[in-house]
Amino acid sequence: MLDSQVSLKRFDNPDEIRTFDKGTFALLEIGGMTIGRATYQPGWRWSDDVGVALGELHCHVEHVGMVVSGCATAAMAMAGWLKCTQAMCLTYLPRPTTAGWWVTNPTSRCTF
Repeated sequence: MLDSQVSLKRFDNPDEIRTFDKGTFALLEIGGMTIGRATYQPGWRWSDDVGVALGELHCHVEHVGMVVSGCATAAMAMAGWLKCTQAMCLTYLPRPTTAGWWVTNPTSRCTF
């Protein structure tokens, strides 16, 4: 018999919720990891809604995720545009040639 531990959590009851202009970020602590669910309202832009406050043009944080609903576009420095749609999984490992920023659809929300 295998000895294992199982933890179950749902985003219906997150450990933490961060709210910001045009969105929310729910966090779960599970299995020694932090998992987040971000919901961005129409028109949210990393460059305007995050980057300005940080004094950054591009996001430099690693991402591993899946688009739950809606769609968004990632603009990658030196690498073009990537459209991310529902059920699409992605990894984003920022490097000088790939650092980028996100733009949500101007008419619908997006959840990662």
